Amino acid sequence: MDASTKIFVAGHRGMVGAAITRRLQAGGYSNLLLRTRQELDLSDQAAVHAFYAEHKPDLVILAAALVGGIEANRSRPADFIGQNLAIQQNVVWGAHLHNVPRLMFLGSSCVYPRETPQPIPETAVLTGPPEPTNAPYAIAKISGMVMAESIHRQYGRDYFTVMPPNVYGDGDNFDPTGSHVMAAMIRRFHLALPGTDVTCWGSGNPRREFLHCDDVADAIVFLLEQSALPDRVYNIGVGTSVSIREVAETVQRVTGHTGQIRWDTTKPDGFPEKTNDVSRLFGLGWKPKIGFEDGVRRAYEWYLANVPEAKAVRPV
Repeated sequence: MDASTKIFVAGHRGMVGAAITRRLQAGGYSNLLLRTRQELDLSDQAAVHAFYAEHKPDLVILAAALVGGIEANRSRPADFIGQNLAIQQNVVWGAHLHNVPRLMFLGSSCVYPRETPQPIPETAVLTGPPEPTNAPYAIAKISGMVMAESIHRQYGRDYFTVMPPNVYGDGDNFDPTGSHVMAAMIRRFHLALPGTDVTCWGSGNPRREFLHCDDVADAIVFLLEQSALPDRVYNIGVGTSVSIREVAETVQRVTGHTGQIRWDTTKPDGFPEKTNDVSRLFGLGWKPKIGFEDGVRRAYEWYLANVPEAKAVRPV
């Protein structure tokens, strides 16, 4: 890539898409194609094809998706597979039909089987059934990854996939009906200040790998700046995990909450453990820069500054 590369960041207003956009701009990439959902509905095939025909991007970064935590996946399984398949079909296959030479597809560590060795290598995809709590989402993401890889294999286009772990940070979704675990905990502990008890889902025993969105973006741009990639799928992460109980205790410490943490074991745990094997990426020379507690603190500061309900408890 160089400064003149015409880059379409699909989903630039989401947490990861916005972080990628910031990182590209900081790296001197100024020829960015950015469209809101109102300007370009990625589920509208005709609109996406017309966009490609008019603007002819050199590179597409697909960071747009319907995402959510366990409850959102449980209550909206059809949306999670249907909407994501539609977006991927239009953006990935459409890019190929319009001769876009390069594309990066944002997958998810949710694609890996529930029962798989830890840390999870990229080769574990399709070696077993997905975790039931997010199977429709996982199957959609697997389809996008296989599509990108198949286009590369048959047509030689430079299409590849990255698999981040649990992502959090600036721009996260703090809506209680659709948030992931980190945002849900930050909101819950903050609203319980100074000392009301907080109830968290599950046993607290499952282990998760967390990566700040700015590190995700940095890894993606690092991969895009390589002259040639030896593989088509790359795990992104830190290579280690923490228990959900440790996450709760860290969020409690960062927010200044002093009450009790209680665990509702009637709620599902999801994956028992999910840690990415990042040896492929680390072997190319990239490493994360943001430590876990520092990242949680940054995410909490963003929540305080940008979410109206936060200011009612602790004015900024």
